Parts: sequence; structure tokens; C-alpha cells
Amino acid sequence: MDTNTYYTLLYIWIGMALAVFPVLFKIPAPYGRYVSKGWGPPLSPKSGWIFMELPVIIVFSWFFFTGTAEKTIPVWIIYLLFMIHYFNRTFIFPFRIKSKKKKIPVSIVFMALFFNVANGFFNGYWFGTLSDGRYPDSWLYSPQFIIGFILFLTGMYINIRSDNILISLRKGKTNGYYIPKGFLFKYVSSPNLTGEIIEWTGWAIMGWALAPFSFAIWTFANLVPRAVDHHKWYNNYFDDYPKKRKAVFPGIL
Repeated sequence: MDTNTYYTLLYIWIGMALAVFPVLFKIPAPYGRYVSKGWGPPLSPKSGWIFMELPVIIVFSWFFFTGTAEKTIPVWIIYLLFMIHYFNRTFIFPFRIKSKKKKIPVSIVFMALFFNVANGFFNGYWFGTLSDGRYPDSWLYSPQFIIGFILFLTGMYINIRSDNILISLRKGKTNGYYIPKGFLFKYVSSPNLTGEIIEWTGWAIMGWALAPFSFAIWTFANLVPRAVDHHKWYNNYFDDYPKKRKAVFPGIL
């Protein structure tokens, strides 16, 4: 693929994220507590997560390793951080999900699969081929790499710790919903989503290029409306839900 075609497709991809963003405030993605009829046969959470997350590992790795760009230390670190996140999402997180009732419609799985394939291609091709010469070993000491690395680790920690709290809510309890407490749940309803937004913003800063920033833009466009929907649902479901909590960004939204 020539560079002009790649960037044309990438701009279209970013434009799609900007178009989807307002729509998701009107139409919550129908999985989990928002599952509804008309979106295709339901899949179990475990099989749905694995099926839709595994492709990004394959596609990103394929274009990364078959590309002609020099794989410097910074590039390897960027690649490994991406893989660590998706290894957890594909092979660990699905098997920790407690609820068997929260099905994922097959249409949502295929939409997520499409996103992951596209995201894997744009970033795999960038870091595998087009980034040649952009990330010498000295990039390790650049403000972008250092700040981005710190943000990524911070976001991952917030995401995983928040997921652990949500998963632990069901230990030894009957089916139902409970108000999550502790850690950043004191300030926002979905710190797991806040963490993921911070995580991929950090990753984009580390890469300091349009392709990784497209991932950060898509993450924001997908997760902010999701967090707002969660926040509204919590407030409607629980009469005693903490009134000072925001949806995703403490004191802001």
C-alpha cells in the first residue's frame, strides 16, 4: 500500500470515530446491562470477548513483523505494551467474568472485530513499515515517550484495579447489581473506562503519530458515551447512589 492511500484511509477512519461519538450518546451499545433484541443471536461473554479481541493481536503482529521498518527499542516497548493489554483482554479477563447472563449479541461482536482489525492494521502498518527512522533509541529519553509511558502504566493500573473491584462485587453474592465503592469509584462511576482512556492516550503520546492517536480518538469516542450511560443507569437504578460522583472524569463529566 502506498503512503497516500494509507493516510487517506486513516483520515476516513478518524472521521468515522468523530461521527460515531454523538450517535453513541443516543444509542447505547446493546451488550451487558443494555442488551436488547434485534441485534442477532447472543454469545456468551467469554466466547464473545475472545472472538472480538484476538484478531487485533494477530493483525497488529502480522503487519508489525512483516514490515520493513527498523525495530528499535522504543518501537519494541510500544509493541509489547499493546500486546500486554490485549493479552489480558483476550486470555485473562474473559475467564474472570462472573455473570453468565450478560450476553453479547453477535452483531456487536462483529462490529468490535471490524474495529480491532482496522485498528490493528493502521497501527501495525505504521510501526511495522511507515515509521522507519522515526524512533531511534534516543526516543526513549524524549518527553513524549516518558510522559506517554507513565500515562500508559497509570491508565492500565486504574483499569485493572477498577475491573478487580467490579468483579469482586459478585463474590459470594446472588445475581444482581451492587454499587461499586472504593478507589476511584469515589469520584466516577466508571474508573475502569477512565483508566483505559488514559492508557491509550499515553500510548498515542509515546508513538506521537497519527495512527496511534487514531486509536486514542476511537477509545475516547467509544468509552465516554459508555461511561455516561453507566452513570445514568446507576442513578436510575439505585436511590442511594452517591450524588457527587461523575461519569468518567472527576469533577468534570
